[in-house]
Amino acid sequence: MSDCRQIKGRPNETMSNLYLLHKPYRMLSQFTDRQGRATLADVIDVPGVYAAGRLDYDSEGLLLLSDDGSLIHRIAHPRHKQPKTYWVQVEGQIDEAALAALKSGVTLKDGPTLPAKARRIEPPAIAPRDPAIDPKRHPSTSWLELTISEGRNRQVRRMTAHVGFPTLRLIRAAIGAWRLNDLKPGEWRRETLHAPRTATPNQRQKPSSRHVQKQRKQPTPGRQR
Repeated sequence: MSDCRQIKGRPNETMSNLYLLHKPYRMLSQFTDRQGRATLADVIDVPGVYAAGRLDYDSEGLLLLSDDGSLIHRIAHPRHKQPKTYWVQVEGQIDEAALAALKSGVTLKDGPTLPAKARRIEPPAIAPRDPAIDPKRHPSTSWLELTISEGRNRQVRRMTAHVGFPTLRLIRAAIGAWRLNDLKPGEWRRETLHAPRTATPNQRQKPSSRHVQKQRKQPTPGRQR
């Protein structure tokens, strides 16, 4: 699976490709689907890459992919606890009491969550969702930024619902040091990482100065959105 290459003059290091993708709304975090729903194959055509983790069908934002299995493991495995930051649009005007509860940790059906970072933010400068949230059904909304270090199923949605503010839109803005930045839905960019050849899972990959321009593949006609 790995497509790492030894760096000339640096025999103890390898190079790995990491792809940062802005996954659109209503797209699966996989490359095939028997039901004809939109998949990653509609927006990225790099052979041999796999997603490091997943993002729900109805969530948007940063998804990391690589052709290096060991790198995928280091990013995705729960024991490495890569913090993930989300921009969350919720029903109503979230208050300080709710933010304090999220920061302290809330008790869900599968147990208490770890303390999180939470703060109210202005609406982020990001492309509108398609379809947009209906202002008639949801006349009052607000945004928060939430950073967690766990990866439970639909955890962010359950956390905001628990404190009384259901999630309407969920965008992952960062995974560890990797950020969505100005990628638009369906766009991706590549980063080349340097790592010691004998790296352990706890040794951090270092981005090199090499990268390629943002790219976008035109979606395949006829896909369900």
